[in-house]
Amino acid sequence: MSKFDKIRPYYDTEVNHALKELVNHPMMKAMMNFAYPNLDDAIWKEQLLRTYSIRDFQINFAYQAIKKILEKTSDGLTTSGFEKLEPNTAYYFISNHRDIILDTSLLNVCLFDHDLIMTASAIGDNLVKKDFLLKLSKLNRNFLVQRGLPPRELLQSSKLLSEYMYHLVSRENRSVWIAQREGRTKDGNDATHQGVLKMIAMANDEKDVMDFFKKIKLVPVSISYEYDPTDALKMPQLMAEANDEIYIKEKNEDFITLLSGIIGQKKRIHIHVGDVLEQEIDQIKAENDNNNKQIQALAQAIDDSILQSYKLWPTNFIAYDLLHNTTTYSSMYTEKEKQLFERRLELRINADDTKQKESFLAMYANPVINKLKYQEIETN
Repeated sequence: MSKFDKIRPYYDTEVNHALKELVNHPMMKAMMNFAYPNLDDAIWKEQLLRTYSIRDFQINFAYQAIKKILEKTSDGLTTSGFEKLEPNTAYYFISNHRDIILDTSLLNVCLFDHDLIMTASAIGDNLVKKDFLLKLSKLNRNFLVQRGLPPRELLQSSKLLSEYMYHLVSRENRSVWIAQREGRTKDGNDATHQGVLKMIAMANDEKDVMDFFKKIKLVPVSISYEYDPTDALKMPQLMAEANDEIYIKEKNEDFITLLSGIIGQKKRIHIHVGDVLEQEIDQIKAENDNNNKQIQALAQAIDDSILQSYKLWPTNFIAYDLLHNTTTYSSMYTEKEKQLFERRLELRINADDTKQKESFLAMYANPVINKLKYQEIETN
């Protein structure tokens, strides 16, 4: 399958060679010392050099590292919906996206804990420009989404990506993860971009595109963090967009964001996997015979699942009340929680800048506003 070589993760036959190249890298040492603080370097190095498959690397090293990250930077991870998934079955997970590395890593931890097939996951090639990160991502079964291409090359790249993801699900029985939009959601408004669905459908081998989406077992995933460890880092881009300015990233911005997401405090985290979109797709097919309208309706069905199942935290309700100058949801948080959030606001942004303050609060408040479109939120 050499046509996928530009974007695919390592084959198992390539894993040991890659690990030999990485074993003495200072970043590997830092990662291992974090995951195994009481283990002598010689022991983990020996174990690493005896690793010959992605699964072994993920279970023996990546899984332990993520567990340690959860232990040190969160108040725990809860889940719902995983019990509805079938073992030995590949799913096409489409998810809201808040953190570069953790969203997929945490999903894989949950899949492994529930004896389900772990995912191959999409990652932008702009995020793994450093050789160490590229190798590590390929060891973690990430495949590359090529960014910044001219239109003709972008079309070819999209076709290749679509074909590869379909190949994984249909031929290798490997689950796939992709974000519902290009890049992370920075304003708290999770929405599925139709362009992502159109890209997925490029591999369509059915007469009807909805039959294709039904065949790949599309599952919406909702992930919510009580505190977004990269909230303040998202502000410059939000401010630029608010002022109709073109935002240009700093040289190491993606890398700093990636690290901040891993080591920053998150408090509680929740992941919900929705139902496989089958009845919804049947209904879309019955009601629409226009491809564009079908894609539009499918994007809405994914949004409905993600937004309704999004776990709201005290931080969301505090931000809503502060933003709207109300006490509507005061029963959903304590005074101490409010003080901690306000302190975070003061430390992380210029609270005297009204626009910036409103954008920061909206980032946390928008999930409440989105949930209200579906149901009244009962206050205790």
